[in-house]
Amino acid sequence: MTAPETLSNSKPIRVLLADDHELVRDGIRARLQKVPGLDVVGETTNGRDAVSLCQSLEPDVLLMDVSMPIMNGLEAATEIRKQRPGVAVLILSIYDNPEYVRGVVQAGARGYILKDISASEMITAITSVASGGYYFSSAVGPTLVGSATSAAVEDPYGLTERERQVLTAIAKGQPNKEVARDLGISVRTVESHRLNLREKVGSKNAAQLYKVAQELGLLD
Repeated sequence: MTAPETLSNSKPIRVLLADDHELVRDGIRARLQKVPGLDVVGETTNGRDAVSLCQSLEPDVLLMDVSMPIMNGLEAATEIRKQRPGVAVLILSIYDNPEYVRGVVQAGARGYILKDISASEMITAITSVASGGYYFSSAVGPTLVGSATSAAVEDPYGLTERERQVLTAIAKGQPNKEVARDLGISVRTVESHRLNLREKVGSKNAAQLYKVAQELGLLD
């Protein structure tokens, strides 16, 4: 494997590591320290401290194990989304269960990578989420977007094309009857899509759905 290239960003990407295994942290730190443009600003062994350090250190990316003591990665991601939404949470795990991955994403993570990935892919994942995108290891990406080849994805929620159409209409403030007429479906079907959307993206109201539509580039 070739050495990672220097990142083009003029401002270093600040990375916080959270993993309760010292050897894992040592290995990741060694990888990242070789890359100009990445700056490891802190480390911790549990989710609770990860939340606290996101407040004090203001990292761009939190690279966090999903299984940790005191507070796990799922709980920590949920808290960080509330307290420091500007921090991109990138989950690191040995598990590739699709439903597990979806739960972490709905908690606020912007990416999910497996611990056996290469150094270059880890760096790609970090830079992707730091720039506002999403990234999933190739082993879990297809379960979220229905593609067998794409690792970097724009839609982590696995929305169908029809759900994306309904989401766009909701974000634009269209009532159910108007959406049904425009898409040639029944009002009941629109309502069903609304419920599915809320479950998939973890949003409870139209304002949150609008934000998701913006994230997915549906309003451009």
